[in-house]
Formats: sequence, structure tokens, C-alpha cells
Amino acid sequence: MSGAARVDRAATEVVLPRPVGPDGLETRVRELPAPGVGEALVRMEATGVSFAEQQMRLGRYHDQPSFPFVPGYDVVGVVEAVGPDVGPALVGRRVAAVLKVGGWASRLLVAAGDLVPVPDGIGAAEAEAVLVNGITAWQLLHRAARVRRGGAVVVLGANGGVGSVLVQLARHAGITVIGTASAGHHDAVRALGATPVDYREPGLPDRLRALAPDGVDAVFDHVGGPGLVDSWRLVRGGGTLVNYGSASTKDEKGSVLGAAALFGRLYLWDLLPNGKRALFYDFWAGRRRLADFRARHRADLTEVLSLVANGALAPRVAARVPLSRAGEALALAESRTALGKVVIVADSWGKP
Repeated sequence: MSGAARVDRAATEVVLPRPVGPDGLETRVRELPAPGVGEALVRMEATGVSFAEQQMRLGRYHDQPSFPFVPGYDVVGVVEAVGPDVGPALVGRRVAAVLKVGGWASRLLVAAGDLVPVPDGIGAAEAEAVLVNGITAWQLLHRAARVRRGGAVVVLGANGGVGSVLVQLARHAGITVIGTASAGHHDAVRALGATPVDYREPGLPDRLRALAPDGVDAVFDHVGGPGLVDSWRLVRGGGTLVNYGSASTKDEKGSVLGAAALFGRLYLWDLLPNGKRALFYDFWAGRRRLADFRARHRADLTEVLSLVANGALAPRVAARVPLSRAGEALALAESRTALGKVVIVADSWGKP
């Protein structure tokens, strides 16, 4: 039996009602249905704020739902009940899942096939900090760029959620890292094993080139915009430029045209006969082949969590903010002052 009828299914959800500022989030309370076929009821312990939610609040994230909706790209929590076809052994387990939306809630229904068990000894906030960030960083390094031991890379935003994980994964793999960050975060970036460079520094491309006069094997660029040309020029023959965001244009309108121009530029660069590659990383690529998609993400997250468990990867939790103050968490993430992942944690809502 799933036990769905014997558990509390009341859920408090944080809602994006329309394009609003961080202080414009709304809250609703509703009773969730019992888990259906292939579903699990999860009590949220930690969710997070990523660049996706920052774009979603402006209505600028690709393929986001129509307003109003509950944001929350990923979640870590405890399974409280399961649907009739889901193994009951899952009940009581701490699990993680990438959702795209829905995580900012005290309880939520999740497809059981998307759940990945979190190893014992890893806290909910720590697992959350390497969930979508960890999968993304692993795939950027090992699947997209395929950088080998002894190589060198540039990580833009090395103090951020993805960047701080990416630096650690690269260093663990024997790769030299140059990381951009504000001056106030240089000590932290240096502690991760990277050479820090101030992204506000005049002549930044020249400074990066001075540190890597022969170019680098990969540049991981979440900024986009005009600076993408400088990132491309840093890549040596045989190397790869991986773009995975457009932070520089976050507040601009016309995102569809801007995205088309970005993809077109990367496509043309990739065709040049210079031995270099340029590509855009899409976390959801291959989703139509659901079984393969889930297997790939499960394998990559398992690798990342094993590194956390053995101490090779230290999750960077910038702050823990209760769900009831989700707007503050969003504002903090958008301030670009946080080192690591801003994590939203459960408060009194939804606790047994």
C-alpha cells in the first residue's frame, strides 16, 4: 500500500503570478491529491534559486509555463507516500529530483522515475547545492567539452552555483582553472584551486590571454552577450567554447531574437575549419528519449554525490533561507554577491 491516505497532503506553494520583482511572489495553500500512477509525494527539505528562476520571473525562460506557476528547478526531500505502482521501499528515503518548475513548495508530487536517492551522510542543503548545479557542471566538463587531465580551462563566474562546482570538478580531474569573479570572492575562488581574475577588470580579455598565452582547452561561459567573442578567441585549436546562459542580457527584452542570434553565432563558429568547437549546453537535451535522459542524469548525479560523500567535492551553500522568505532568497541570488548556491529550506510549513 502507498499509505497516501494516511499522510498530510497540505502544501504551501510560492507562486510567480506574473512578471514581478522578488517582492512580488505570492503564496497559496492547497490539498494535493494522493500520488497517482508513477508518482511520489515528497516533503521538501531544500530547493534552490538558479538563473532559471531569475529568468522565469521576467517571463524570459525558454519553454516556461504560463503565469501563474510555482517555480523551483530542483528539490531535495523525503518521500512520504507513493503511487500504487511505485515500490513502497521508497517511502522515508531522502531523494533528489530536477523538475524545471514546482520545487518552491512544502510538499509536491514528483514522477518517481525522476527521483535519485541521496546517500546517507549528505545533508539536504548540501545535496541541493550540487543537484542541478552538479549535473550541469559534470556534463559541461565531461560530456560537452571533454577536457582531459593536464588541460586548462576558463570558468566565468567561478564563485557561482555552477561555477564553484565546475572549478572543483576540474581540479579533481587534474585540470588547470582560471576563474572570473568579483575581487571580494578571489580568496574563495583561490581556495577552490583556481587562479582568480576580476571580471570587472579593464582589459579582461588581455588579462586572461596573459595567463593562457597559448589559449585554453575550454571556456565555460554563462554570460553570453558581446563578451562571447572574447571567450571564443581564448579557445585553442582542438578546444571548445561552451555557452550555457546569457546572464549579460538577463534584464533585456527580446529574448527570443537574442537567443536565435546566439545560437546562430555558435553554429557558424562551430563550422569554421580551425579545429575549435562552439556549442550551447541545454540541460534538457534528449528529454524526448526519457529513459536514456533519466539514466544519464542519474549516472552523473551519482558521480557528483559520491565525490561529496568522499570529501572530494565541497558543496557551496551561500545561504539557507526559509520558504516563507523565498523573495529574499531570489533577491540575494540576483545580487551576484553570493558564493555558491542560495538554498531555500523548509520552515514550519509542511513539517510533520
